[in-house]
Amino acid sequence: MAGLCEGGQVSSKQQTDPQRPGSLLLPHCVLRFPAVRTGRMDSVQLNNGVEMPLLGLGTHRLRGYEAVYRALDAALGHGYRSVDTASVYGNEADIGRALAELLPRHGLSRADVFITSKLSPADQGERAEEGALRSVETLGCSYLDLYLIHWPGRQGWKSEDPRNPGCRRRSWEALEGLYKRGLFRALGVSNYTEGHLRELLAHCRVPPAVLQVEYHPHLVQSGLLAFCAEHGLHLQAYSSLGTGCLLEEPQVQALASAYGRSPAQVLLRWAVQQGVGVIPKSANAERVAANARLFDFCLAPEDAELLTGLHSDSHYCWDPRAVV
Repeated sequence: MAGLCEGGQVSSKQQTDPQRPGSLLLPHCVLRFPAVRTGRMDSVQLNNGVEMPLLGLGTHRLRGYEAVYRALDAALGHGYRSVDTASVYGNEADIGRALAELLPRHGLSRADVFITSKLSPADQGERAEEGALRSVETLGCSYLDLYLIHWPGRQGWKSEDPRNPGCRRRSWEALEGLYKRGLFRALGVSNYTEGHLRELLAHCRVPPAVLQVEYHPHLVQSGLLAFCAEHGLHLQAYSSLGTGCLLEEPQVQALASAYGRSPAQVLLRWAVQQGVGVIPKSANAERVAANARLFDFCLAPEDAELLTGLHSDSHYCWDPRAVV
């Protein structure tokens, strides 16, 4: 992807709006919001025109106000303009409070930061609207830039429960209503398989803009990435470092030495070089800073392919393939 190396632009296929059935409502409420000013970080244009940074700060397991404050302070200082959280992380209130204090200190406004949160599996179905509104309120925002369904199943239900598809549909319809009311600039899903996506695309009126899944050299979901490109979704990766085990891979360490980079930078660059967004989590200011330095070097094609060849179909987090 020479274009990305020359300035971080995603491929023309990803920039082109997908063909949509006439029944779909083109996402238009984004025009009510100011565009996120992404600064020096590279961004991707979603299928509704919203600009989303390719790099964000992940906050899973980041608990306590002081830890949240320090991580966000370091991230904003090093150019991050995207923050990813979720209802189940239990840190939305701390993130909202920290951003309210930190944005003025960094000379930023709400419009400068892309905030993502996710619907708890416990709120799937009839409680989806209530759960989504709770996230907006807890974060202290009047809107969120992106809101995702966190998991294709409902908490407390078995993966094979036949009620799951209907529950997902009710959740999406509730989010579509909030989207049209201006609560969200874009909608998406997390941990969906291609089958779940096909089901959603068959009935949605507002198409999903983002799919967030586990994606790293031990789990190269190339078929899912191609499906997203074909249907106009941006793929964003979580657990890009394979919960840390990939940092010890000899091939990763050898490339890090050859490029004068850290193993984490090599792994993150491998993803963004494919147009895949990343949200590495760290409470360490030095690692937060290092993770931001992804856009001033490029992996040679053969080196990127070497990393892709590490694929072992290894899920280190949650495997949604059993959810009907």
